[in-house]
Amino acid sequence: MKPILKDFPTEFTTERLLIRMPKPGDGKAVYEAIHASLEELKPFMPFAHKEQTEQDVEANIREAHAKFLTREDLRLLVFLKETGELVASSGLHRIEWEVPKMEIGYWIDSRYSGNGYITEAVDAITEFAFNLLDARRVEILCDAKNIKSRAVAERLQFNLDAILKSDSVSVTGSELRDTCIYSKVR
Repeated sequence: MKPILKDFPTEFTTERLLIRMPKPGDGKAVYEAIHASLEELKPFMPFAHKEQTEQDVEANIREAHAKFLTREDLRLLVFLKETGELVASSGLHRIEWEVPKMEIGYWIDSRYSGNGYITEAVDAITEFAFNLLDARRVEILCDAKNIKSRAVAERLQFNLDAILKSDSVSVTGSELRDTCIYSKVR
């Protein structure tokens, strides 16, 4: 079956969270989350180094919406069920439908960090990938120095497959960095 014909829900919930595909109009909330979290995002996220307007972020959200519909990339936004507040951005990226395998990426609005929301979201997204997308492998790749990202993978019992030495350049371009590859397989 062609990936574009693959039918699956565009949202799902956990005990505390609503996780859904991005929709036009979400740009404002994502823009505010990025700006509230710049200091935490800058060491690891290239987009945090680019000057972005609210309109730029809205355009990015609309592109993500289109890519979700074509099954090219499955960005997901994470909201608190009770209040509807955006707490994180995540998703399934670098999808290889032939295997099938995919990578979970994530960042949190730092105003909400320390509450277990990312761990809860990544756990649910992993189950979504295995149970509804028939994934055989789900990966988390992160900078070896990103202790918080590594802790999420380890809490959820992802296996550390490898640490690729001098695998990438830091977001500032000033040094080589190691990349951790975590996985779960079914």
